[in-house]
Amino acid sequence: MPLNRKSRQLSIVPDLLYPRMRTTLLAAVLLVGISWQATAAVKAATPSKPAPAAPILAPLLQSLARDPIARLEDWRRERVRLRGQWIDYLGRFPAKKAPLKTGILATEDLTDFIRQRVTYRIEDGVMTDGYLLTPKNVLGRLPAIVVFHQTIETQAQQAAGIDASNPELMHGVQLVRRGYVVLCPRCFIFDEGADHAGNVAIVQRRHPDWTGMTRMTWDGIRAVDFLESLPNVDPARIGGLGHSLGAKGVLYAAAFDERYRAVVFSEGGIGLGFSNWEALWYLGKNIRAPGFPLEHHQLMALIAPRGFLLLAGETVDGAGSGAFVEAVRPVYALYGAPQNVAWLNHAAGHRYPPAAQERAEAFFDAHLKK
Repeated sequence: MPLNRKSRQLSIVPDLLYPRMRTTLLAAVLLVGISWQATAAVKAATPSKPAPAAPILAPLLQSLARDPIARLEDWRRERVRLRGQWIDYLGRFPAKKAPLKTGILATEDLTDFIRQRVTYRIEDGVMTDGYLLTPKNVLGRLPAIVVFHQTIETQAQQAAGIDASNPELMHGVQLVRRGYVVLCPRCFIFDEGADHAGNVAIVQRRHPDWTGMTRMTWDGIRAVDFLESLPNVDPARIGGLGHSLGAKGVLYAAAFDERYRAVVFSEGGIGLGFSNWEALWYLGKNIRAPGFPLEHHQLMALIAPRGFLLLAGETVDGAGSGAFVEAVRPVYALYGAPQNVAWLNHAAGHRYPPAAQERAEAFFDAHLKK
C-alpha cells in the first residue's frame, strides 16, 4: 500500500450533641472516608479493561522476496528499507539543523541538584523550552537522559518536579538524584496559544507532509543536540525515558537518532492498535486503513542493538506487548545482543510504580554508566 498520508461538601457534628453520639457519628464519617479512599486507590490501580492482545507481526528477518535474513549485512540493507518506508509516511526531517541558540530563563539551587528552565531552537523560527536538572558536587562528564513527559497540563513541570502532585512521575528528579544530567522538554502539543490539534496545524503549515509524531521525533533529536552542547555531558552516554505520551516520543526519537544509547518505553501502547495512535497529534487516521504495512516492532528493530526496555501495566500495554519484544529479539541476536531488549509487566495500571522505577534505573545504569 502506498505510504503517502494524503491518500490516506460534609455535615458538621454540633458540639451540643451528646459526646457518645458525636463520637459515633465521627467514627462513621471516618470509616466512610477511609472506605472511599481505598476504593478510589483500587480503581486507580486497576485497569478499566484488559490490555490489548498482540497483532500478527510480520517477520523482521525476511526480505521483500520472503527470503530469510541470516546475516547482519543483509539485515542492515533491510533496515535501510524499513527506515525509508517510515520516513515516507512521516515526512522528511530538515536536511540542515539550525543553531540551537540556547538560553536560561530561571535557575533554582536545590538541595542536591540545580534546576534550570532553558530554551533552545527546534528550527528556524521555532523555539521550545524545558527543564535542565544537573547533579551537584559531581565532577567530570556525566551520562544524560531526555525525559519525555506524559499528557498533563503542567507538561514538563511534572517530570522536573515542579508539579509534585504525582511523585511516581517525577522522573527527572529521580534520575538526577542518581547522577544523571536530565533534560525534560515540553511536548509541542502543549505550546501556549492553541490546543493539541491547533498546534499540529501550526506545524503542518510549515511542513505539510509532517505528522504530529514527526515533530515529536525532531524535537527528540534536537533534545540530544542540546545535551551534546553541554560540557558536563558525555555524548556517548545519552538515554531517553517516556511514560504514556512520552513513551511514544521516546520510541520514535530513538528509532531515528542513534545517539540514544538506551531507552525506556513506559505504558505508551506499543502496538498501533493498542492506543490512540490515529490521533492527529500522533500518526493520523491513515494508519487505520486496511493493509497499512507499518507496525512498531519495525521501529524497535531500528533501535537494535541499543538498549530498549518496555514497561507494561496491563492498560495500553500488557501481555500482548511481549510479542513485540519477542519479534525483535532475533534482530538483536544478529548483533550478538539479545539481552539488550527486555520488558516488565508490573500489572499496576497506567503508572510508573516502584518496581518499574527500580527496573528502569538498573537498566540505565547498566547501559549508560559503564
